[in-house]
Amino acid sequence: MGWFLPVVVLIVLLVLTLMFPRRCARIFFRPILMFLYRKRVIGLENLPREGGYLVVSNHVSWIDGILLLWMLPRNIRFVVDGSNFGFGFAKWLASAFDTILMVANPKSIARALKTAREGLAAGDVVGIFPEGTITRTGQLQAFRGGMGKILKGTDVPVVPVYLDGMWGSLFSFSGGKFFFKWPDKFRRELTLYIGQPIPGDTPIELVRSRVHQLHARATVEHRNEFPIPARMVIRAWRRRGKRLQIADSSGVEVKGREALTRALALRRVLAREVFDKDEKNVGVFLPPSAGAVLVNVALALDGRVSANLNYTVSSDTINHCIRDIGIRHVLSSEKFLSKIEMDIQSDVIRLESLRDKVTKWDKLVAFVQANLVPAWILDRILGLHRISSDDLLTVIFTSGSTGMPKGVMLSQANISHNIDAIKKAVHLDDHDVVLGVLPFFHSFGYSVTLWAAQTLGPCGVYHFNPLDARQVGKLAERYGATVLLGTPTFVRGYIRRVAPEQFKNLDACIVGAEKMPAELFDAFEARFGVRPVEGYGATELSPLVSVNVPPSRSYARYQPDRNEGSVGRPLPGVCAKIISPETGEELPAGEDGMLLVAGPNVMQGYANQPELTDRAVCSGWYNTGDIANIDPQGFLHITGRLSRFSKIGGEMVPHGKIEEEISRSLSGNDAEAAHDHEEEHLKVCVTSVADPKKGERLVVLHRPLCKDVDVILSDLKAAGLPNLFIPSKDSFYLVDRIPLLGTGKLDLKGAKELAVEVTSK
Repeated sequence: MGWFLPVVVLIVLLVLTLMFPRRCARIFFRPILMFLYRKRVIGLENLPREGGYLVVSNHVSWIDGILLLWMLPRNIRFVVDGSNFGFGFAKWLASAFDTILMVANPKSIARALKTAREGLAAGDVVGIFPEGTITRTGQLQAFRGGMGKILKGTDVPVVPVYLDGMWGSLFSFSGGKFFFKWPDKFRRELTLYIGQPIPGDTPIELVRSRVHQLHARATVEHRNEFPIPARMVIRAWRRRGKRLQIADSSGVEVKGREALTRALALRRVLAREVFDKDEKNVGVFLPPSAGAVLVNVALALDGRVSANLNYTVSSDTINHCIRDIGIRHVLSSEKFLSKIEMDIQSDVIRLESLRDKVTKWDKLVAFVQANLVPAWILDRILGLHRISSDDLLTVIFTSGSTGMPKGVMLSQANISHNIDAIKKAVHLDDHDVVLGVLPFFHSFGYSVTLWAAQTLGPCGVYHFNPLDARQVGKLAERYGATVLLGTPTFVRGYIRRVAPEQFKNLDACIVGAEKMPAELFDAFEARFGVRPVEGYGATELSPLVSVNVPPSRSYARYQPDRNEGSVGRPLPGVCAKIISPETGEELPAGEDGMLLVAGPNVMQGYANQPELTDRAVCSGWYNTGDIANIDPQGFLHITGRLSRFSKIGGEMVPHGKIEEEISRSLSGNDAEAAHDHEEEHLKVCVTSVADPKKGERLVVLHRPLCKDVDVILSDLKAAGLPNLFIPSKDSFYLVDRIPLLGTGKLDLKGAKELAVEVTSK
């Protein structure tokens, strides 16, 4: 009779399961989920207390639906792909929660949509994952149109939610695969953010924006989870071991653990011989090189704030930056100072002078720390465990294209988020060689070619002059560069002067800072077999906001992650929205307006300028000053900059659009197009000067043109530009050069001053 009791218990459980399948399923899953995860729900009060509503959620993992059922109080009837629930346990589970199944045929889809509508009308809670697929990068993808079909004819609200914490789990696509990997943490903390209900007739792209805003909020609130870059570099350089980690055009080559040893020794010497204990901000006056990498890392290991100074500006500008943030010491080299005539009004420390001050004891301690001391102990020896995510890592000065540079304060989390976003979207690893030609005083150069390249596994190869195409080509060939980061200005020179075999290992080229002319995509691909992609950022945003994923790095399935002509989708954790400059209301897809950005990449503020900071950042949103739109797929399109518009006769006239059409006119035949590609410098710039009648008038600054001005004007008319957008014939001025900043961007202030000068003659 020993078998009797177990059989009775089994029968009772079976009967209970058949009678109360939903309750039994919850009883089964709750202890498992509580063991594996810690949950937190924010915004529970936003859920309607009665009646039907549609839950709209992001989709990161295979078990998102189960997690939402666990975290929310009412049952959710999810609309899901029925092909995943056609067998035993999964089929019973779907039935237990009254799941709405559909398969990929029109009748099944129509039936599922109808069932969902009927459920909402009956007061049920219905849930969907409108992306239609699990994200492969952590980015929020485009929302598909099924949501609108479900809501058609109903008056129920939509509740946007964002589930945070599942990226990196076994069930997400982190690491480029599902399931067969180690999770990056155990007993994960999951946070569900519930937004306020919005009307069911809200445009789908604005519903997506609400979910995206919850995503940004979640990432900002969890910014302390981003590792400190100095701790990351310790572990990355140790893993690199005896493999090459840093090289530059002067012939310096440094291996992984050797780099860590040198940086630790330099940290000791600087702390003992140069800095006062309370000295925080340190100037760095060096080009992209092995020495510049080691100096910046040594300062980070010592908990100090680096400020890489722009060596392409005047002495007055540099000294303004030094005074602005109270720099006492500037680190440089005798060799570099001999090439740059600069009157720096601060104590300049030449690195060569420190060599004799490095003792044998310094070298021994640094070697032991770099090679023998466990990383977690080294963190404590160096005091890195006391550094918080909101502590400053660097101050980067703006380009000064519209005035005197401002000191942008970037935190540890600001830079660490950019590193994490690059890892997710571009997938840098230890097989890569990153060609670092962007200066470290440029935020893209600092965040990506310095910190991302040195912490994610690649080897970084550096050269001080991005316009020196021949040397860039030689470095790429020698070290097998796989990733190139630059600007359209730099790319023009590479097309002309770099041999195809020198870029034979290149498989990703990312450009930013200025809009990439359409013909440059084709020219670069034709010569090197790699199609560039565009990204977008700003110094105040650490700097990355969005990027198109290079084709060779794409994991995309079912949804695109690249849209040529756009600057990509916002990176994971970053949210962009477009508002009307007049009303401040968020605009729907495709409409131009002011671009605002929120996320953990938003700066701490401008140094010593709280009022300016308050004008730039409001409620966590940074006003970029750029005019843009977001298309229905979620890709960001920059159409102009507010400072690059003229108000003529009461109308806003975009300089960039006119430049684009003039460039298209100049590249109208193959011979001239080839000439344009070979031109290393910007050929045309549209700006404006004051006009007593219309407020402003357009001025076209140009280098020698391959077409007569009358022909160009005729082309502009044929392109459909409004008459107000077409400059007069006497508005074209031949100049010796068009002002550019050291980063390759147009010098807006310099162009305006040059326009005033040439028109006043």
